[in-house]
Amino acid sequence: MNSTDDANDMDGMGGMVNAGATDGVECWETARANHDFSSRHGHALAGMLGPAFVAAVAYVDPGNVAANITSGARYGYLLVWVLVLANCMSVLIQYQSAKLGIVTGKSLPEILGERLGDGGRFMFFMQAEVIAIATDLAEVIGGAIALKLLFGLPLFIGGCIIGIISTVLLIFQKSATHHIFEKLIIALLLVITFGFIAGLFIDPPNPAQVLQGLVPHFKGTETVLMATSMLGATVMPHAIYLHSTLVNDHYVPGEPKPSVKTLLHGSKIDVFWALLLAGSVNLALLILAANSLHGMTGTDTIEGAQQAIQHVLGPVIGTIFSVGLLASSLSSTSVGTYAGAEIMHGLLRIKAPMWACRVVTLVPALVVLWFAKNPTEALIIGQVVLSIGIPFAIIPLMKYTHDRSLMGDYVDGPVKFAINMVVVSLIVALNVILVILTLSGRS
Repeated sequence: MNSTDDANDMDGMGGMVNAGATDGVECWETARANHDFSSRHGHALAGMLGPAFVAAVAYVDPGNVAANITSGARYGYLLVWVLVLANCMSVLIQYQSAKLGIVTGKSLPEILGERLGDGGRFMFFMQAEVIAIATDLAEVIGGAIALKLLFGLPLFIGGCIIGIISTVLLIFQKSATHHIFEKLIIALLLVITFGFIAGLFIDPPNPAQVLQGLVPHFKGTETVLMATSMLGATVMPHAIYLHSTLVNDHYVPGEPKPSVKTLLHGSKIDVFWALLLAGSVNLALLILAANSLHGMTGTDTIEGAQQAIQHVLGPVIGTIFSVGLLASSLSSTSVGTYAGAEIMHGLLRIKAPMWACRVVTLVPALVVLWFAKNPTEALIIGQVVLSIGIPFAIIPLMKYTHDRSLMGDYVDGPVKFAINMVVVSLIVALNVILVILTLSGRS
């Protein structure tokens, strides 16, 4: 691993003042700039937190909710270890995306756009746009189901409401109000957390059984398939593309920023805590289902899972779960549209209005809600499409962070690159297996 990756952190002012100590005027200007940074953002570290929490929303979307509850209801605590392993891989990948953005000052789509020809950029954009549509499909359907559970609204009407509210959220994505957008998404993430773990306080799990689930093992072919599905669907392509953008959009253009070394250290902390929170939510969902719903039928859909939770834990917990599901939908669909806009900007160099990007991904979801008799089937197809798109995001990411011409002194060393490629190979292989099994009807 490159020794630079593990360098000790220094705060923004101290690092810059020491670097410019040979020049008194430069030293003073640097110190003053960092003082202005600190006064606007509070503690230097606290001012760097936020991008990873926005990206982490992708890991607690309605699709993950359904998968985790199904796993717990069918197999109890058996696959707890799968979620832990999946979260560890997510931490590595999201940090790599943040690192690319911090060191180069560019997003992954921008770098791809610079290195691909016109035909390549267009084809890459088309597959990424299909991924964005598939992503939004799960988010909008999940939100529509939540509104149906809470207020009895038809799915199509619920989908329209989700589209309108998420578009309003995206108004705050602009540079001047980007911190407001971050805070709104983080607030929704906290609502998600409370909504999905509340049931554990009503019916606490047995700690010993949870710990047993940390021991890797299977019970039959079906559990292997479920583990493959959970691991293979861990990484969301749009979260990879977007995180490299978020770390730069976090700062208003022209305002002073900490040193690259300081930003990388802050990003490690940001990613760790954000993915720890998202991983804890997913784990809580699986444990809730394993503890309270194990052996129950009809929990393989979001609506069926909510009804089972309400039946076992009472209407209050059922309602809280639905609120969490609604927050999950609103936050994840907003972040997904944001990612789609940045992909278009980076690859096609077109800065389309956010509302236009919202319409492009929303309309297919509304069409599905209007015509599909069983939206859950559409979700399955969407997950297959997402699986196909993962290699297009994760392979270039690891290639570029190992490119010295891009990363300079912060390039990944051979050991870290080897670890990255093992993770990439595992995820890509699992997604290929998942696609084959799903298309053959065996998943």
